[in-house]
Amino acid sequence: MATVIMDQSGLKRAVVRLSHEIGERNEGFERVVLVGVKRGGEVVAKRIAAYLSRSEGISVPCAGLDIGMTRDDLITAFLLPDATKNELGFPLEGKTVVLCDDVLHTGRSAVAGIEALFRLGRPEKIQLLVLVDRGGRELPVRADYVGKNVPTSHSEYVEVALTELGAAADEIVVTRKEG
Repeated sequence: MATVIMDQSGLKRAVVRLSHEIGERNEGFERVVLVGVKRGGEVVAKRIAAYLSRSEGISVPCAGLDIGMTRDDLITAFLLPDATKNELGFPLEGKTVVLCDDVLHTGRSAVAGIEALFRLGRPEKIQLLVLVDRGGRELPVRADYVGKNVPTSHSEYVEVALTELGAAADEIVVTRKEG
């Protein structure tokens, strides 16, 4: 059984709200860069950058970040990470990096993202933005910006479908693992 927690219009509203929260917290976007954890987080970062370009007429540097080589569960999860070199196309020094991801659960992806960022430079600040915070932390990680808090059990999963990644429509659902 799946429960829709955010549809296309809800996702659009969340992106708008999160964009404004970033601007308010950082007193504008002059020193802000957006870096999205590939794949879902990269889509989120690009959507925020596109919204700011359309509505505010500003260009915020935006890039994707491959965290595969910095995950602590690299071997235990039998991952075959893409070892492509991360090149953002802009410097991190003196910047506030808003690290974007789709779902925050254990905190391991966020930590891997931070480690990957530090391999690329030394930002002034790192802030974490997620579409969904589902709880269940294993590491002391807290998001600065949250689209929606959805406490889940260990038998539930949050699935994010985004059109940029081949989905027919944007949708975030919670599903229960059987057995």
